[in-house]
Amino acid sequence: MTGTALPGGDVPDVLAPARLGPVTLRNRVIKAATYEGLTRKGLVTDELIAFHVRHAAGGVGMTTVAYCAVAPEGRTDRRQIVWRPEALPGLRRLTEAVHAEGAAVSAQIGHAGPVADPRSNRAPALAPSRRFHAATATFTRAATRDDLARIVRAHAGAAAMAAEAGFDAVEIHLGHNYLASSFLSPRLNRRTDSYGGDLAGRARLCLETARAVRDATGGRIAVLAKLNMDDGVRGGLRIDEAAEVARLLERDGSLDALELTAGSSLLNPMYLFRGEAPLKEFAAAMRPPLRLGVRLFGGLLLHGYPYRDAYLLEDARRIRAAVDLPLVLVGGITNRRTMDRAMREGFQFVAMARALLREPDLVERIRADAGTESSCVHCNKCMAAIYGGTRCVLDDPAAPRGPAAGGTGRRATAP
Repeated sequence: MTGTALPGGDVPDVLAPARLGPVTLRNRVIKAATYEGLTRKGLVTDELIAFHVRHAAGGVGMTTVAYCAVAPEGRTDRRQIVWRPEALPGLRRLTEAVHAEGAAVSAQIGHAGPVADPRSNRAPALAPSRRFHAATATFTRAATRDDLARIVRAHAGAAAMAAEAGFDAVEIHLGHNYLASSFLSPRLNRRTDSYGGDLAGRARLCLETARAVRDATGGRIAVLAKLNMDDGVRGGLRIDEAAEVARLLERDGSLDALELTAGSSLLNPMYLFRGEAPLKEFAAAMRPPLRLGVRLFGGLLLHGYPYRDAYLLEDARRIRAAVDLPLVLVGGITNRRTMDRAMREGFQFVAMARALLREPDLVERIRADAGTESSCVHCNKCMAAIYGGTRCVLDDPAAPRGPAAGGTGRRATAP
């Protein structure tokens, strides 16, 4: 079994073992990266390990640690893990604990670019072009070619450290208008050098990053990328160009799979999540004066979109038709029925996020009873919980807050 649909039109069993590059997963269900808010001083904590052990014990084939920045200025929150030697002992403890439960574990690596928090990082946020940073009333700094070369090398170094720490895979963040994704966006990338202009120029940073990660890991671990299909904003990346980026990445041969996502943490985060926009909860998580700003103007950023199962499937079909590369479908995967639909449509893996925050053991329950339905109501109140330990607040609104307790004023980062 290779991770592609079986010959003769057979549909893979989503709960049977499958290959992802050099790794065998016990099933095709991946816990999507959701920023956990459970790190301290950029290092692993016991709470972070317990978070991923719960999901591993609950039956996923692989859980994803998010978000691990490749450079200090690439963080969206000052507490986030930054790849450096001091982080390795804790990361090894995490991978060993997940492996003990029979699951694989991936590390999401990336640079937040214009989504980064310049105040807590004490460094300007980098972007393809200079622009106003509305959340902090500062301007981003246009990344130089030296910056980009450094960041590409940092991705390679992070991937090598991930392999050393025992991770089975890395997921390169090419979505949500983080740095690489912002380069893909015609709206955000106004450069006139070889990293701007036509799609080939705007995709150059993505391709260089993926190639550097592949070369650094040498096939020891799987390499995935999270790629936007649609930024969900006027003038942003759209599905036709996203399909061409997927073709370019496939042609390069640097990836074992693509996870297909959407939306902009910078400009339209709810385009990924769908469902209710938790304005009240976000305002409560902020410190003054941002709290008042969210109450008054949060609706301009956090738009509500109707929820339906497999809500990214229509766009994902366009990518499926464009490439043979294994694909991960995310967005509204909550039951066996939707998982099987994804398999029938030619996707090799599915990724779950909010449903597993509500019920970490959902995959095991689905294995025991195929008719099991998720109890997630897609209220998205978990989004505001990232500031003190990501969790389903409906099940345990008084749960102890993690070491990142206290709102930073940053927007939620999408999974």
